Amino acid sequence: MDMKNVLNLRILLALVISLTIVSCSRNSSNNSSRATGWKINDKNGGFQYNDKFQEQETGPGLVFIEGGTFTMGKVQDDVMHDWNNSPNQQHVQSFYMDETEVTNKMYTEYLDWIKRTYPPEEENYRLIYEGALPDTLVWRNRLGYAETMTEYYLRHPAYGEYPVVGVSWIQAVEFASWRTDRVAEMDLQNAGYLERDSHLTSSADSNFNVDTYINAPTKTYGGNDSIINPEKSRRRVQTTAAGDTINVYARRESGIFSPDYRLPTEAEWEYAALGLSELRSYNVYRGRKKYPWDGQYTRSGRRKTRGDQLANFKQGKGDYGGIAGWSDDGADITAQVMSYEPNDYGLYDMAGNVAEWVADVYRPIVDDEFNDFNYTRGNVYYKNAINEDGTVKVITPDEIVYDTLSNGRIVARNLPGEIALVPVDENETYLRTNFDKSDNRNFRDGDVRSSRQYADNFEEEGEEADVNNTRKMYNSPKHNVERDSLGAIIKEYDTSNDRTSLINDEVRVYKGGSWRDRAYWIDPAQRRYFPQDMATDYIGFRCAMSRVGSKSQGKKKRN
Repeated sequence: MDMKNVLNLRILLALVISLTIVSCSRNSSNNSSRATGWKINDKNGGFQYNDKFQEQETGPGLVFIEGGTFTMGKVQDDVMHDWNNSPNQQHVQSFYMDETEVTNKMYTEYLDWIKRTYPPEEENYRLIYEGALPDTLVWRNRLGYAETMTEYYLRHPAYGEYPVVGVSWIQAVEFASWRTDRVAEMDLQNAGYLERDSHLTSSADSNFNVDTYINAPTKTYGGNDSIINPEKSRRRVQTTAAGDTINVYARRESGIFSPDYRLPTEAEWEYAALGLSELRSYNVYRGRKKYPWDGQYTRSGRRKTRGDQLANFKQGKGDYGGIAGWSDDGADITAQVMSYEPNDYGLYDMAGNVAEWVADVYRPIVDDEFNDFNYTRGNVYYKNAINEDGTVKVITPDEIVYDTLSNGRIVARNLPGEIALVPVDENETYLRTNFDKSDNRNFRDGDVRSSRQYADNFEEEGEEADVNNTRKMYNSPKHNVERDSLGAIIKEYDTSNDRTSLINDEVRVYKGGSWRDRAYWIDPAQRRYFPQDMATDYIGFRCAMSRVGSKSQGKKKRN
């Protein structure tokens, strides 16, 4: 090869290397966009983005649950023969779940915040506090003495770390919403976006809400600029071309906000309760795991704890805790959380102690033919209400709306500082293939197109005839509660003998056995239902949170 060709080859090689370096630099740089080439996070303005975000932090009280495939439903003998938990294969995404059930101490912290923010001494706010109070009368029994629990269980420190009961599904959802706001408030303070200790100044006129902060940050805390723009802020401040500084509020792109605390779906709860196992591919994937622990028995087989019960449940007739001095499970009613060993995910009391609310509306069959990914029934989609000037509508203290529940209790539908919500309409559903209406609780089970209907040649008084003179499967009683002009409750009971079911769109699934239940019910596959606005002495709850980003914690990208 002559020198001229060698020189040309060297020049060509140098050019290739140079282009490769430039290309790699453009593709791998965190300071410029791979879409446009413009600088990101320029101190003089421009697109601001948290490119240092690694992964979602585990929120207070939560543990990480890596998602996967499992057999949902019961594959053991179904002695009740209700066939409402037939096996079906499901996949759930990774998520987080409370390590323990929500305790009395946690719930009284919530009540204390409500009492300070919306003083019940003021008539306009009295019903907010009353609507959040657990029903302590659930402990009473016609032929039993339980006044000690009625008076002491919720508030006495002796029961502080016991699971809260007497909480309806609606109240559990409201607690989760409050918890979301308080955790986000703390994160924003730590990041310098809010004034330190500003949460202690909350009032009905000056309150924090996550959605309000994201959609209309200047209206947060009633528009108090000293709180949302603290002087010693560590926020980024952008500078305009004219040299002026402008406020930068935390956004979704900031990576500060975690997903909302919420009730787990039925599929998530059951998946988490089963836990991991050395024989996971056989026990969990194929649905052969009966309890949150390994084995087919409720007693420990370990040498040090051999014979001890692994959960708090009813042993038999008249036996809630065993013989005095030699107790089977160490409790007669509920037990302090963490009294028993956790499952392999680190979750306590996924069997026994108290049963737990989940998000789903109850139906006898899980419709896995339509969906087998993150299954849940009960979606009702809303959007932000918009004012005439195009801004989001934020609730004021004079605009609180109250709902009267079927049992006569009154709860606040919205709170000051929150954004008003309205159902989605045709603007969001037109020509969509994934959903076509706001309320999907009855989808493929109860609507005109899909429900089984029964012939009926007569109509009830005051009811309209159904399509083709038939009646729907879920023909539950229709009680009515109203208030007259003086505020007195008028209760109308449905005494019809033609009702065929207690199932309707306001009954929710609860999972797991409780201190009142026999061992049969502590199987995670068992499912029962209860009205969402009522409470008992054996149903509690725990919160969950969705996982954003990678499926696994601390796992590197695949090559």
